[in-house]
Amino acid sequence: MLHRHPLLSAVTGVYLVFLGWLTLTPQDQHTSQAEFVLRVLDALHRRGHLESLDYNRFEFLANIALFVPAGMFLLLLLGAGRWWLAALLCFATTAFIESAQHAIPGRVPDDRDLLANSVGAVLGIAVALVLTLPATLRRSRHRRAAADYARAARR
Repeated sequence: MLHRHPLLSAVTGVYLVFLGWLTLTPQDQHTSQAEFVLRVLDALHRRGHLESLDYNRFEFLANIALFVPAGMFLLLLLGAGRWWLAALLCFATTAFIESAQHAIPGRVPDDRDLLANSVGAVLGIAVALVLTLPATLRRSRHRRAAADYARAARR
């Protein structure tokens, strides 16, 4: 699997390292990123945009978006037939992250993150399944034709 898709494997590895850095490094409670997000949301709200989007909803949506690529990459590496394994690996990854955050200063594990990350992974898997559907159908037709040919040759 990894040797057949070396570029995709490398990109997936880089993304997983980024994901680990983003979620498993110590964090100050009052980071400049949170302040920046709050300033941007405040500016949008003053202009009448996205008024229903508060920081908690933004964080939830960001957690969904964070795991969409993970679902896509793992499905592409494992194949469409193993979509369930990609989903299981994404869930296990986010469960590990949330468990590990108990011991990391400034990190707060949250069950909502587990939900959001899992939803993001499933969305990524669904997008990858849709994008790879034509190739999957082509391979399926080719396999069926080869099997029909083999059966006809045996007769």
